Amino acid sequence: MKFPKVYPLKEIAAIIGTAYVGDDNFPVHGMNEIHVVEPGDIVFVDHPKYYDKALRSAATIVLINKEVDCPEGKALLISDDPFRDFNKLTRHFRPFMSSNASISPSAEIGEGTIIQPNAFIGNNVKIGKNCLIHSNVAIYDNTIIGDNCMIHAGTVLGADAFYYKKRPEGFDQLLSGGRVVIHDNVGIGALCTIDKGVTGDTIIGEGTKLDNQVHLGHDTVVGKKCLIAAQTGIAGCVVIEDEVTIWGQVGSASGITIGTKAIVHAQAGVSKSIEGGKTYWGTPAQESRETLKQMANVKRIPELFEKLK
Repeated sequence: MKFPKVYPLKEIAAIIGTAYVGDDNFPVHGMNEIHVVEPGDIVFVDHPKYYDKALRSAATIVLINKEVDCPEGKALLISDDPFRDFNKLTRHFRPFMSSNASISPSAEIGEGTIIQPNAFIGNNVKIGKNCLIHSNVAIYDNTIIGDNCMIHAGTVLGADAFYYKKRPEGFDQLLSGGRVVIHDNVGIGALCTIDKGVTGDTIIGEGTKLDNQVHLGHDTVVGKKCLIAAQTGIAGCVVIEDEVTIWGQVGSASGITIGTKAIVHAQAGVSKSIEGGKTYWGTPAQESRETLKQMANVKRIPELFEKLK
């Protein structure tokens, strides 16, 4: 998430009430999670296991809960609770904006687009030309939709990420300040749920088609011309490359990559990254040809025992 302008480090520290290490005017451009940070971004870290990764990342400002040596060319924000203070920044720069209209006056809707009754279009939403948005679709703030898209009834675009920190009193939510971005010619079935990014974008590439009841987690990126069948659940921060086919009731772990033109058969569980151009089946997902061959061999075990008698 980029800020509306470049802020000096001193001003960012004042917003969250923290000490800092670095020049007062060190430039701060935005804030992001570690997998998408760029120079000028703030990244937060609150566990010793990840200190080194955060300090070595592309982020040039590290919000951290320990006084450490500041890497050259970077700055630190020293906080007793980086998770809390990252949320403070999200509230400050991307606050919740209530709406009193079904279609926000700030929404931009392209020529030829049809919005069916009872759909909700939030603040700063942009919808391209010749789209069809069916009834009871909810499109949260800041969502971007390209041209020639169809979204069926009951779908929700832009709900919060499922991202929590466990505390003694319960679970503390990491606030979501990202967006959903849908490119041209995308079709989304009924009752799908696509969560916005925590700080970046959840993206669906051009020409991709989603069946009914598909869930995409926060910051997931789906490539071009993919097919995803009903009741598939994709976790956060997944990369699905171009022309992937995912059949019904597939589930995935977070942070993995599904390679170009991979095919994942129904009810598979994808627990780690898989190569493109191959077909997968089972839990954990394995290349289907080899797995089915192994299953066939297992079925032959009684026959082999009989031959040994």
